[in-house]
Amino acid sequence: MYKLNIAVLLVFISSFYSCKQETANLEKKYPIIPTPQNISYGNAEIFFNTVTIESDCFINEVLLLKNYFKEQNIAATKKGLLIKLIKEKDTACFEEEAYSLEIDENIIIRATSTKGAFYGIQSLKQIFRKVNNQGVFPKLKIDDKPAFKIRGFMHDTGRNFQSLDLLKEQIEVLAQYKYNVFHWHLTDNPGWRLESKKYPELHSEEATTRKKGSYYTQKDFKELLRFCKARHITLIPELDIPGHTQAFRKAFGIQNMNSKRVGPILLSLFDELCGLASAEDMPYIHIGTDEVRNKEEVIDHAVISEIMKLLQKHKREVIVWKEGIVIEEDTTSINQLWAKFEGRKGHRFIDSRSNYINHLDPFAGMTRLFFQQPCRQEKGDSLALGGVLCTWPDNNVKEGRDILKQNPIYPSMVFYADAIWKGRKKEHKNYWAKLPKEGTKELEDFKDFEEKVIVHRDLFFQKKEFPYLKQTSIKWKIIGPFMHDGDVLKKFPVEEDILDTYKIGNEEFQWEDSIVGGTLHLKHFFGFPALTEVKEGTYYAHTEIFAPTERVQDFWIGFQGWSRSGGRRGGPFPDLGQWHTTNPKIWINDKEIAPPVWKQPNLASTTPEIPFVDEDYFFREPTKIYLKKGWNKVLIKIPHGGNSWKWMFTCVPVTINNKNVKEVNDLIFSPLKQK
Repeated sequence: MYKLNIAVLLVFISSFYSCKQETANLEKKYPIIPTPQNISYGNAEIFFNTVTIESDCFINEVLLLKNYFKEQNIAATKKGLLIKLIKEKDTACFEEEAYSLEIDENIIIRATSTKGAFYGIQSLKQIFRKVNNQGVFPKLKIDDKPAFKIRGFMHDTGRNFQSLDLLKEQIEVLAQYKYNVFHWHLTDNPGWRLESKKYPELHSEEATTRKKGSYYTQKDFKELLRFCKARHITLIPELDIPGHTQAFRKAFGIQNMNSKRVGPILLSLFDELCGLASAEDMPYIHIGTDEVRNKEEVIDHAVISEIMKLLQKHKREVIVWKEGIVIEEDTTSINQLWAKFEGRKGHRFIDSRSNYINHLDPFAGMTRLFFQQPCRQEKGDSLALGGVLCTWPDNNVKEGRDILKQNPIYPSMVFYADAIWKGRKKEHKNYWAKLPKEGTKELEDFKDFEEKVIVHRDLFFQKKEFPYLKQTSIKWKIIGPFMHDGDVLKKFPVEEDILDTYKIGNEEFQWEDSIVGGTLHLKHFFGFPALTEVKEGTYYAHTEIFAPTERVQDFWIGFQGWSRSGGRRGGPFPDLGQWHTTNPKIWINDKEIAPPVWKQPNLASTTPEIPFVDEDYFFREPTKIYLKKGWNKVLIKIPHGGNSWKWMFTCVPVTINNKNVKEVNDLIFSPLKQK
């Protein structure tokens, strides 16, 4: 009897750990982004051939699901897997955007509104798989709601026009990741992109300096508004005045915004804009008011006040940038914060600080989006409405799709979605410019989310620009900064031999290890905590890469980065034979790796009308490097000084197939030599 009890206990323990392992496997196999507030996975999957979709209230959502499964070649029948959408009446338990999702023998989605039902469907779509022509779902239970009311993405099409199809593609991705705002920056110096029937000269070729003849008709505007609405996304149009108005002034032959002609024209334009949609469908209108830097942009504040009153008469909420023009009597505008600016006391605000995609690289930028706390608080409230992720490709762009190639837009959407929906319990500013060190809980949290991102990249971004690879397996030792006294070519003993320590003068230098990441900032260009605060010097980075086979391997290699903002920010651009004007170098097995043959060498910083072509690592041809079988020594020299703005480097092996990028999983990074 005793032996029997022991056997039963062992079977129970084995079964328990088997179930626990299966649950963990399902969590990795079926990740949901943004992470739900509460989620528990079961220990099994359900397989089905057809679906039965029912709801007494959510008729449009039933059609949405039927169309989705039809696209997956899963028929809707009367005896399929039951998917039931239930409208909850208890609004105390279910907020407007909340939903629950339970998958067991059947699938139940509960919500009080069509928004909640829609978000439940987005989660369901993320975990649908197909195996041997059968549909598959994991068993799980979710109770979920957003931490913030506004979760948005902004595109500047005033400077660089994008087709409706390209905008729709991005809005589909926003919907998939539960964003609910598309902020449409329609006007800027190069062009006024929204048709005005009252003032057609605004979008004329004569008034436009980039993509002449490219603008959105009022019909286009209404079409995109409907497209957004069908996905529970609020379109917020922005006519940015009085700064950023070269096209406006050129159209009317007006020398400065203080002209008496300006006020009546602007009032008429905002009135026309309000006429394109009801206050219910378009509740917010953005009037800009930022960066009034030049005398020709200065305007009488009474004009701004009159515009605000007009929009309020049309029952619209007014949004302004902050920093921007302050109208003292204005007590109701929503402040959209950028850079390091704070909102006005008592005003509602939207946070767009520290999340401009045009300044982000695909690796360190995603670190910042993951660890930042939107609105600098755990969740939204009556003043902290949420955040808007922004893309400002100031430079002229040759083709519309180049914006997606040259800015990590899709990875940014995915990483920021988690912060703005799930919320963050703590602000981790220490990790805005660097990953946490090995062995920390914070790095483990990032690793867990990174694994989810990789699954989503491979499932949902085929043939889309998604320049992100797993970076938490890339490890470095760093030493420095050695003082070069203005001579970035100066050599230091590290280039001769890799030792544990170096003594130069009275100062001893040691390697700092446990450094993780694809892009490392030695000093961050916006002053976020990094490895040093000194203004110049030379760092060295060292690692070893184990290759199980001899090969020529593609690498992403870059130095000092480039912001697609205000010209070649980070320029001037290097000459042929240079990786950068600071003369960084990289050696693999003691052989120096030559930089690319630049297509546009020696360009000045202020060359905003010349489009980017190969300036940064993630949108040019990879560098091909010979790796021997076994361990390969990597040494990188990163000087900084002079007029350089950024102090950083990237070195990542990559596999690229068409637009799809993937990790090289059989390579091992180790900064400590192994024999």
